[in-house]
Amino acid sequence: MVVAVLLVFFALIVWSLWLRVRHYRDSVAGVETKSSPVAMAVQELVATAGGVYLAIVALTSFLKLDMPDKVSLLAVGVDPLAVSAIILAIVQPLFYRLYLKFMHK
Repeated sequence: MVVAVLLVFFALIVWSLWLRVRHYRDSVAGVETKSSPVAMAVQELVATAGGVYLAIVALTSFLKLDMPDKVSLLAVGVDPLAVSAIILAIVQPLFYRLYLKFMHK
């Protein structure tokens, strides 16, 4: 069960990065670039996750919500807000693609 969850999680990460790379390749067609599309996709993923993390921290602080410092996930202690931010950053391009697909019929 745990292996299946990990495989799905990593498949979503790969798919998210692939969509970001494809977007960058389309946007920089004909322009000479120095960094690779994969590097830019990873950079955007980390930047998006960081922005989402800061927004979640500000929201929980503003609402004075008590959040646990660490949660055990597969025998590893992780920050639940950071994990939430990374998951949201991973699925964001997937939802954006669905949005474009349904809005531009």
